[in-house]
Amino acid sequence: MNLLLLAVLLALAGAAYLLGRRRATKLVGGDPRALHSRPTYHGYYVALWCGLPALALVLVWWLAQPQVLDRVVLAEAPASVQQLPPERVDLFLRDARSLAYGGVTSGTPTPELERAAERFRSLQTAGRVGLSAAALSLAVAGLTWGRRRVSPEFRARNAVERSLDVFLVSCSTVAILTTIGIVLSLIFEAARFFALVSPTEFLFGTQWSPQTALRADQVGSSGAFGAIPVFAGTLVITIIAMAVAVPVGLMAAIYLSEYARSSARAVLKPVLEVLAGVPTVVYGFFAALTVGPVIRGIGNTVGLDVASESALGAGLVMGIMIIPFVSSLSDDVISAVPQAMRDGALGLGSTKSEMIKRVVLPAALHGIVGAVLLAVSRAIGETMIVVMAAGLAANLTANPLEAVTTVTVQIVTLLVGDQEFDSAKTLAAFALGLVLFFVTLVLNVIALRVVRRYREQYE
Repeated sequence: MNLLLLAVLLALAGAAYLLGRRRATKLVGGDPRALHSRPTYHGYYVALWCGLPALALVLVWWLAQPQVLDRVVLAEAPASVQQLPPERVDLFLRDARSLAYGGVTSGTPTPELERAAERFRSLQTAGRVGLSAAALSLAVAGLTWGRRRVSPEFRARNAVERSLDVFLVSCSTVAILTTIGIVLSLIFEAARFFALVSPTEFLFGTQWSPQTALRADQVGSSGAFGAIPVFAGTLVITIIAMAVAVPVGLMAAIYLSEYARSSARAVLKPVLEVLAGVPTVVYGFFAALTVGPVIRGIGNTVGLDVASESALGAGLVMGIMIIPFVSSLSDDVISAVPQAMRDGALGLGSTKSEMIKRVVLPAALHGIVGAVLLAVSRAIGETMIVVMAAGLAANLTANPLEAVTTVTVQIVTLLVGDQEFDSAKTLAAFALGLVLFFVTLVLNVIALRVVRRYREQYE
């Protein structure tokens, strides 16, 4: 029903565009020079009036529908249900929704639950019918209003461009507010964690064991929240991955953009980019079942003690996974360097390799740095490969042959299952996320400064 309604609204908007354009052309006898704006802008104007209000109504209803239905059903529920604790009321409403939509419930449905489910079904049906009628009526009214506004003197282009400006500003505002919300949520929850655990212990401690016990007489009841081993493991695996991805990816980009024939490029680039589409769990299987045993076998041959789960195996496979991010973006940036710069360098007597090193790469530095930063962020945020190939042990070591863990793996481990957000164990995930956010921010600031300084020298 929802998809059908959207399709009908889009069809009405398309018809409104045609009607608006046709009316504008008809008013001037087919001579668009007599119009202030081109007929297409009049069509866009009528289509916007037809589609936007109706789509806004649909969006508001979709967002508000769950809360509205819950309030109505709860208000009509028996007093015995309304007097339950809040968590039991939430469970009752979830069971009623699940039963109404054909799902399973937490127990045997009671008569009250069945009545609530039936009420959910009736309200949803009534809401769909009412929404469809209101949205279609609003769309027709908007079409009529917009079509009446069409005239030779009407500034349709200005109105359409103002609408686009509002839309772009709204999108930018949503992005900014989302970022602010993410940062504030991390800060508030991390502040609760630091009220329980000293920041000094967290940032400089060398023991990570957040599994707090339920009783004071159990081992490790106080927990250990020194995150240095977690940060060290993240750093080791990221360095190994970057040591693989950056040289290989950058050399592949240079070959594809400067040396490869068009026929070879048409084949090699898609093949290389296929690596980016492989699920990370497949890379994890490859690291755990193939790369890890190979590294362990080689280590045993030369007399090295290699753990069954090692940072080296996870880092190597992660580097292979990240190669397309570096190569594809770097290739696009290098290919965008104007050909005149290449011709000028070659005309002055430079060899092709000198031209690439001294002209092309400096000109494309900002894009290459962006590709590397994206690869670093991808490496820091990877979880599945680390879980399957490097393990969960928080060991403080720089030896790539030992098992380590990363920040993202620990965040997932701490938040798995039903957790109460009032213990240091769960809140530690937010502290780790906050530190990871600031590390990424610092990396971006450093990269921008490097690019700006190099650009000043180059220009």
